[in-house]
This record gives sequence, C-alpha cells and structure tokens, in this order.
Amino acid sequence: MAHSIWTDLSAALRGTDADYTRIPLNRAVLLLAVPMLLELVLESTFAVVDIFFVAKLGPSAVATVGLTETYLFLLYAIAMGLAMAVTAIVARRIGEQRGDEAALSAVQAIMVAILASVPFAVAGIVWAQDLLRLMGADDWVIEHGYRYMQWMLGGNVVILLLFVVNAIFRGAGDAAAAMRVLWVANVLNIVLDPICIFGLGPIPAMGVEGAAIATNIGRGAGILMQLWILVRGSKHLRIRLADLRWHGATVAQIVRTSLGGVGQMIVATTAWIFLMRILAGVSTEAVAGATIAIRIMMFTLMPVWGMSNAAATLVGQNLGAGNPARAEAAVWRIGWMNMLFTLIVSVLFFLLNHEFIALFSADAEVIAIGAEWLRILSYSYFVYGWWMVSVQAFNGAGDTMTPTWINLVFFWLIQIPLAWVLAVPTGWAHSGVFWAVFVSETAVGVFTLLLFSRGGWKLAKV
Repeated sequence: MAHSIWTDLSAALRGTDADYTRIPLNRAVLLLAVPMLLELVLESTFAVVDIFFVAKLGPSAVATVGLTETYLFLLYAIAMGLAMAVTAIVARRIGEQRGDEAALSAVQAIMVAILASVPFAVAGIVWAQDLLRLMGADDWVIEHGYRYMQWMLGGNVVILLLFVVNAIFRGAGDAAAAMRVLWVANVLNIVLDPICIFGLGPIPAMGVEGAAIATNIGRGAGILMQLWILVRGSKHLRIRLADLRWHGATVAQIVRTSLGGVGQMIVATTAWIFLMRILAGVSTEAVAGATIAIRIMMFTLMPVWGMSNAAATLVGQNLGAGNPARAEAAVWRIGWMNMLFTLIVSVLFFLLNHEFIALFSADAEVIAIGAEWLRILSYSYFVYGWWMVSVQAFNGAGDTMTPTWINLVFFWLIQIPLAWVLAVPTGWAHSGVFWAVFVSETAVGVFTLLLFSRGGWKLAKV
C-alpha cells in the first residue's frame, strides 16, 4: 500500500495519462488534487511574501496594493469566469474522447483572454490616479502608488493567460503541467520581489512599483512556459497548427458558458470593492489591516481551492463519460477533506490571530484590525470548504449561472447593505464590515451546499 501511495504521488507530480473516469476514485482525487494543491499553495505563498515586503514600506504602500486589487478583482472575475468555462468544456470533451475539439476550444479561449485584456490595460495606464482617487486613496497613494496600478493593470494580459491556460491544463487532466508553470512564475516573483522593491547592486530601489514589476516578469515567464507545453504537447492535450484559427461557434460557446462564471465573480468582487470603499472611509489602517487579513485568508484557502478544482475536473470528465454518480461521489469525498482542513485553520485563526498579522506589520492599529477579522472568520471557517467545492461542482458541470444568482442575492442584496448599516449608521466601523462578511458568507456556503445536494447540476449541457 505504501509503495502504491508513493508511486501515485510521484505520478501526480510528474503528470500522468490516466483516465480519470475509470481509475479508482481515491486515486483520481490524489492524482489531480496534489498538483493543484501545490500549485495554489505557491501562488498564495507569493501573495503573502509580496505583502510582507510591501508592508515594510508602511500602511500607505499596503493600501496601494489593497486598493489596486479592488480593480484587479474585476479582472480576476473575467479570468476566473473564462477559466471555469474552459475547464468545463475541455473536461467534457476529454471525457467524451474528443481531444481534437478540446484543443480547438483551448485556442479560442486564449484568443478571448487576449481580447478581454485590452480595456483593462488602457484604463490602468491612462487613468490610474483617477481610479485610486475614486476609491478614497490618501495623498501618498495617489502621488506615489499610481505606478503600481499602471504596471498591474497595464500588464494584465499575463494574469488572464495564466488563469486561462492553466484552466485548459486542469480540464484536460494535466494538473501537473499547471503546477509546474505556477512554480516557475512564482519562484521568480519571490526572488525578484525584494530586489525590485529595495534594490540590489545596479538595480535601483523602486518601492511599491518594484513589486508590480517583479510580478509581471514572473508571470510573463510562466506564460512562455505554458505556450511551450501546449505546442510540445502535455499528457492529454496538444495544440496543432490546424487549431490556430478563429472558430466562431466555439468562441460563442466559451463566451456563453463563461458569462455565468464571470457574473458570479463580478458580483463577488464588486461586493468586495464596496466593502473596501467603506473601510477606506474608516481609515488607511482599516484598509491595510483588511488587506493583510485577506491575504492570509487566501493563503489558507488555496489548498481548499486546489481540491475544489480537482472536483471540477472530475465532475466535467465523468459527466462527459456518462457517469454522474461518480461525479457526485467525488464532490462529497473532497468536501469532507476540505472541512477537516478548514477546521484546523479555524483553531489557528482563533488562537494566533494577532501573531499572524504581526508577521506583516508593526503598526498596532493595523494588527488589531486584521486580527479581529481573523478571529471572526474562525467562527465558521469550515463552511468555506463546503462552499468552494459545491460551487466548483456546478462550474465543472457547466452550470455557471446557478452560483451567479446565489452570489447576487447573498452579496449584493445582503452583504453590501448589511456592511454599510453595521459600519456607518450603527457605528461599528470596520467591525461592522467584518460581521457582515461573516453572516453573508456563512449563509451562502450553507445554501449552496444544500442546492448542490438536490442534483440539478447533473443535467447541465456544454
């Protein structure tokens, strides 16, 4: 048994041509989840390392990152929506044994991603200071931090392509390829981050702008690696010369399927923009504390997200192979694993919240605010494990609209109004925002899981 586990772990890291619709379910989960988990752990490690170095520059520098990310969240919404669509479509085609159509869909998704990047690049380069001013940034952020936004939004195509091409790999079952790409991109980011921020030898100190430059270089290197793997051919998918063409019907299918995914992410991310705007009205320290807390939260959720991505691939491929019972079994199995992990994190958040925030800031008020949010999160953090896997089950099946409507109700109609009422008229300030997040996201997690258990997602068509 031990030899078999180590053999499977080795295969998961190398990549395997196993048929995930036929091999034992536990082995399928292991082969997909291990590289997806490691891929996202390093991605979240970079986010934490990045904010660690930026925090050395002071609360306004951290606020620059946080306010820029409110706009990047809109970009992530499109990137993740496209990724959901391409994962579902490629996984379904692979499950149906139609690899040529999977490759054609991959090329069309890349073209759509490049086109989608153009408006963000123009807005970020031309109107960076205006966008920061709109979010209530202080004078330092507007005067010195706008170049960070110019780099991040101006070079946004690297974000879109990393998301979309790695989604192609995951949908095909080539999770190890996606893992290797992000490892290369993020290790390069981590090495370059302190060099570009603080300077080294002939390289001048570029401050918060240097963090953005390092990020773009690292992600750009990752994209070059992605394209090389696609042309060379991974374990389950290869792009041929004949696939490098515009195919209107496939583009329309990708856009149609991605609308729900983009919609659900836009609803969630615009809700976050409103929350950050409320926090900016409280203080720069509130924005900085929340930014650090959300980075720590995302770091701990990346393993859960990796497991949930494995569920999306298994759902898509097994529905394509005509085996919905196996698709459902995979989701429940991964959900229990996620819950166990998030319960452990909950205990750490409850006991060590101040210590976690203090790793990134010496400002007493920033530490107190960030620690308060981690403590509130600990009360129901295990719900996130079920929420994320059930959402990915819908998305992996191609039913991206159901999570969109759920997000619309719980984020726009509940979270935003509740956050404003608790923060402003009630006078709870940042605490009101944190408790609004607790109420709305606990409720949405429970509701999404209950809706998944009804099984309507099994009938989705892509």
